[in-house]
Amino acid sequence: MQTPTEVAPLTPKNPGLKRDIGLIGLIWTSEGSIIGSGWLFGALFAAQAAGTAALISWAIGAVAIIILAFVHAELGAMYPVAGGTARFPHYAFGSAAGASFGWFSWLQAVTVAPIEVMAALDYLSVHAPWVQSGKDHLTAGGYGLAVAFMAFFVVINFFGIRWLANTNSAATWWKVAIPVFTIIVFASTNFHGSNFGTGGFAPFGAEGVLSAVSTSGIIFALLGFEQADQLAGESRNPARDIPRAVIGSILIGVLIYVALQVVFIAALPHSAFAHGWANLAFSNKAGPFAGLATTVGLGWLATLLYIDAIVSPSGTGLIYTTATSRVSYGLSRNGYVPAVFERTTKRGVPWFGMLFAFIIGLIVFLPFPTWQKLVGFVTSASVLMYAGAPLAFGCLRKQDPDRPRPYRLPGGMFWSPVAFVVANLIIYWAGWDTLWRLGLAILLGYVLLGLSWGLKLNPKTIHMDWKSAQWLPVYLLGMGVLSWQGRYCSTGPASSAACGAQNHIPLWWDIVIIAAFSLAIYFWAFFVRLPDEETQEYIGSVEVVPVEGH
Repeated sequence: MQTPTEVAPLTPKNPGLKRDIGLIGLIWTSEGSIIGSGWLFGALFAAQAAGTAALISWAIGAVAIIILAFVHAELGAMYPVAGGTARFPHYAFGSAAGASFGWFSWLQAVTVAPIEVMAALDYLSVHAPWVQSGKDHLTAGGYGLAVAFMAFFVVINFFGIRWLANTNSAATWWKVAIPVFTIIVFASTNFHGSNFGTGGFAPFGAEGVLSAVSTSGIIFALLGFEQADQLAGESRNPARDIPRAVIGSILIGVLIYVALQVVFIAALPHSAFAHGWANLAFSNKAGPFAGLATTVGLGWLATLLYIDAIVSPSGTGLIYTTATSRVSYGLSRNGYVPAVFERTTKRGVPWFGMLFAFIIGLIVFLPFPTWQKLVGFVTSASVLMYAGAPLAFGCLRKQDPDRPRPYRLPGGMFWSPVAFVVANLIIYWAGWDTLWRLGLAILLGYVLLGLSWGLKLNPKTIHMDWKSAQWLPVYLLGMGVLSWQGRYCSTGPASSAACGAQNHIPLWWDIVIIAAFSLAIYFWAFFVRLPDEETQEYIGSVEVVPVEGH
């Protein structure tokens, strides 16, 4: 999962930047963001959703992320600003789109700390069963522990612990070393190749394979590629190294995750398959890899994994607690949300934004009480945020053609609409029960933005550029309707009663319809984009929010 990094301010030429980061440094930056809590659960949930064909799900996820990453690489290198992913639509379509994608960015950021807490609690529940009641509910004690974790993140951030910046490299080594070590141990001690033929290769068909991409944590696990993009201004050779670093880090991440999937399936005892792939059963399954290690007699490895399940998510949770408050700070500085979000402590910590994120984070636990239930929401919010990049890509090729491009995507005008289609397929596969909740969160965001604007809770005057964002409500509502009429739930392909999905769109036809709808929105947005001179004004005046190192 991605981890925010500090990025350079947006300037056409910035002689203050030292171009001293090589290819390895860029790869390592992105790799530390890609390897996160997703590895603790992805193998189990992908196997339950797709059986052995989960390996195909990982391949589909990798291709999808690579397509999105290539489009993002050109824009990230051109505009190395804080929160660049959310700013690209602002440059291309103006304030209405900028406010919307800024809100999507905040939704994505505010849910990361809760999902990292859930990762820790799910593993902790093996030895502290009082944390969870049954499979899908936090107990009062578990919720209290979640509150304590979230409060810990806030308190530490209020003290501004800069020493964490010096531990980033060591933390990355830990995050990568533990899963690699786990692969080696399982492969050398418990590898049963016959498991791959159990129950057929794809017991749930193509629907299971596609659903697993969004709902089992595959896309969530591979997010984080853009960190190399954001260091383009400090790369020795960005035109050569940025695409190599982006693709290299994704491929390394995919290699690790696929290897984890392989050793997980191969290490399962035969008794685990007694009730089929969807109901895999072994001791302490709530902490999948640690539970499997215990089952096959590797108790010492299980202990190490339980420690990792607390340490690694906590680091990411700390960083995203700061990141969320910085996003709301930036939204306020640009006039979108109430000015109170700009209030900071003497140490420069946006205290109101941090407390607001803390409260919303606690609310998130109520409809999403487990890691698996929350991962689809985080994935959808993240991909919705990333979808703005391919939308803006073609426009900015026309609106800002003379800006130096450290990396220029070959065939970019072809790949950007393809990337938008891919993003919307990922969102669609997340399932109706995830998307209606995301839609509600988006609606609440618009209420907040509307109140701030209507009640003048922020004194800044903004021009909303409604004309160039006329496609946006049709896009959001259209994706909601297609998901509702489709066949997917957060737990997999819908038997329509499972989550309210109507199951009216047949398999494969749904892909065609999503693609056609996406292309219609893409070209509509392209033709109503901002005039070139207004884009230049936005690029020159956008508020750049520095991200304090952690």
